[in-house]
Amino acid sequence: MSQDPKHIALLGSTGSIGRNCLSVIHNLPDKFKVSYLTTNTNIELLQNQITHFHPRGVVVLDEAKAAAVQALVGHSVEVLAGREGLLEIVRRDDVDLVINSIVGFAGLKPTVEAIKHRKHIALANKETLVVAGELVISLVREYGVHLVPIDSEHSAILQCLVGEERNSASRIILTASGGPLLNTPQESFGSITVEQALNHPNWKMGNKITIDSATLMNKGLEVIEARWLFGLPIERIDVVIHPQSIIHSMVEFADGSIKAQLGMPDMKLPIQYALTYPDRYPMSGSRVDFPKLQSMTFFAPDRNKFRCLQLAYDAMAMGGTAPAIMNAANEIAVQAFLEKKIPFLRIPELIEQALAHQANHVSPDLEHTFQSDRKTREYVRTLL
Repeated sequence: MSQDPKHIALLGSTGSIGRNCLSVIHNLPDKFKVSYLTTNTNIELLQNQITHFHPRGVVVLDEAKAAAVQALVGHSVEVLAGREGLLEIVRRDDVDLVINSIVGFAGLKPTVEAIKHRKHIALANKETLVVAGELVISLVREYGVHLVPIDSEHSAILQCLVGEERNSASRIILTASGGPLLNTPQESFGSITVEQALNHPNWKMGNKITIDSATLMNKGLEVIEARWLFGLPIERIDVVIHPQSIIHSMVEFADGSIKAQLGMPDMKLPIQYALTYPDRYPMSGSRVDFPKLQSMTFFAPDRNKFRCLQLAYDAMAMGGTAPAIMNAANEIAVQAFLEKKIPFLRIPELIEQALAHQANHVSPDLEHTFQSDRKTREYVRTLL
């Protein structure tokens, strides 16, 4: 790595991934400098982050709260507001690396804008590649930037591929913990509560991604993301349930050999690898103790019980804007479930209805993608 610190714009600094990113940056102060932080509404935590990291500027998506932040910080920190503020900071010359940890479709536009301004990307916003993977990867190549995944599974795949010829990889095997409902009988899914679905056994994450883990939609999104990141067709990307979450993913090669990346379930590990790639630096934290682990288990996911995983494969097979339709329907459905407006089993039903009734643009551009997202959200809201 260069001796000069990388200047970072961290999108979504108050979320789970954002907080872990700042923990990693704090422990490598000579490698990174935080230039910009962003939040949606968590002003109290943003103020603490400003005090600790002294950014040049911040973005508050809630415009009313942006004015309150400006009053608190005075002229010591620039305060920008709204979605346009996000686009503004990723264009700036004083940013080397954009970390995108925004949740959902909202992360797409700033990613595209950052790439067009030749910023390297550390990507935790999987929806960017789910809804517009072919277009985004094309832009990455056109503008000559690095896009390094933060997701533990895609980080694992990347680490397995280091030193290998990409065309020698024959299969990707994404591991899944199985989520909080792995051992819950399917006949009980009709009465699953929000609290049950948020009770993940291995990972501490935001609410949306935790519900996606409960439905296994999160794994479906990761399958689509892996397809674009690593260039393998979807029929060569498998999912295996691994409840211990020690193996984070695997790659099988043409000769039948398999490489796996292992580690404790701690998001700071893939975050640090993404920020320092291709270098490694020491990091504190627990290590795998194999005698204490004793065993690791694996089995196939039940795609009837976890219907969302199959819907993700179906959407990818349909191509075009189908993944964008699927993602938009899922975001609306998950939020409705979190607000206790619909039962748990209604989530896959709404996604399936959206895929069946929304027009699929087979060769979409970005405008088609944004239209599909908007129209799908409107349609699913009418179903609610």
